[in-house]
Amino acid sequence: MRRALQLLRLSPLLLVAGCFHHAGTSERIARDMGVVPQNTVLLSQMMRELSAEPGFTEQLLQQFDSGSKNGLPFTPELFDTFRKIILGKDWQGLDRFPGWTIHRVTQTVNAGQGVLSKISPPGGDVLKVDLGEYKLDVPGTVSLDKPSTLPGFSDKGLVTPLGHDVVHGDGADPDLAPMHSESARLAEVLNRLSLNSFNPPQGKATAPFTVELGGTKATAPEQLIVALQQTGHTVTVGDARYFANFGHFHYKGQDVEMPFWLDTGLRVPPGHPWQRSRKYLIPVSHAEYEWVVRGPKINADVTFYFGIDGHAEFRTNDQLNQAWVLKRVAHEYTNAQAVEVTRLTGSVLRAYAYLHTAHPALPFGGYYTLGVCQDVVAAIEQKMTGKTTIFPNTADTKYFHDQPDAEVFQLMNAIPKDTEGKPPAPERIFGSLPTSDFGKLTVPGLREDTERTYDAWQRGHLYRRRNLGRWISYGGIVLATIVVAALAISRRRRAA
Repeated sequence: MRRALQLLRLSPLLLVAGCFHHAGTSERIARDMGVVPQNTVLLSQMMRELSAEPGFTEQLLQQFDSGSKNGLPFTPELFDTFRKIILGKDWQGLDRFPGWTIHRVTQTVNAGQGVLSKISPPGGDVLKVDLGEYKLDVPGTVSLDKPSTLPGFSDKGLVTPLGHDVVHGDGADPDLAPMHSESARLAEVLNRLSLNSFNPPQGKATAPFTVELGGTKATAPEQLIVALQQTGHTVTVGDARYFANFGHFHYKGQDVEMPFWLDTGLRVPPGHPWQRSRKYLIPVSHAEYEWVVRGPKINADVTFYFGIDGHAEFRTNDQLNQAWVLKRVAHEYTNAQAVEVTRLTGSVLRAYAYLHTAHPALPFGGYYTLGVCQDVVAAIEQKMTGKTTIFPNTADTKYFHDQPDAEVFQLMNAIPKDTEGKPPAPERIFGSLPTSDFGKLTVPGLREDTERTYDAWQRGHLYRRRNLGRWISYGGIVLATIVVAALAISRRRRAA
């Protein structure tokens, strides 16, 4: 969910004040507007200004509902909710869209599977792995001792003007884009090496493929990392967390802040006795692994995640992030740990390739059903550190049970399943945020809510979502106790 995660469609929640006046959503947003990064506007502000432009609202809704392979797998109910917010000019609702629990989102996905398969029919790139010029059925050898001859960075197909001073897509990161040629080659050979032992459900096993570097031959991705280390290169693998950017819009030269909000099930504690608690909503985060390679022959940045384009693969990492998405590296792996993370990632890539081939009819390449970007990172984090600090996870692990790699099934089966409705652990909620310094949060209204909720967790006074049935049950017990006590007192008085 982030830079190459480019939106396509997108649902609602309006927080209202109670009997006593307290800071509602709009008031808190207005109060915190000062922390919005420079050169950044809210989606609601862009829509408020452009909704009067003839045809723009319809054009935008068509963009969201066009079925583009780069878009968010948007269920019919989610899109209908989003459409009502836009047409109803409910800009406050847009600023906390959709505000649902992940369990409710899952229910809409399950309910819309039949419709979604028609929106996103099977076909095209079933394997969903970018191999460049390398073929699965053709053996080959490539040397990395010479510079890459692939073209440099181009924003063609990444940046699209939509009119009315609106641009979709992000351009080059000035620090990373100059390495695009080497990054692209490294991503392609890591993808091809990961599939060296690939046995699809139908067809033949892949032909052997070898990468040479400094006299060493690698036939698996982890072997290539060893070869890089042995030839004087430093390799660092970062477990990176961002806020997911589901829009990638720019308006009048400014970034457009467009998160996708989830209800965590926690409550923001009231600041004063006369206030009520409110739902603690957070923007969905994006998680990925990032390989930073520096050395005498190769300087490259490569990332891996399962994206909303349905691809689970190594990718180049050189588009510019908008400032509001922030970044936090939760873990860094070097030396033998970098080799192990690469090995696990290659196994996961191979498992996804198998599942894509075995289940080509899954809408959006299996995105959401086979997990979101967080699932793979959470599974490997669990393996490497003994715990996971990422939310949410959506993978239906019955699919991974059917693919041949038992280790991958164990990885995916070991992480929490947020689609089942069980509240996520607070450690995972706060761990998913792209900063541990909550003062750096720039999404309006989020900083105070996060600081207050985190403090309550640390003090052991965390509020959770109210369960009406539970409160009714507790109330019945209390009422019955009062009645029994009153009758006992009445009998004693009469006896006296």
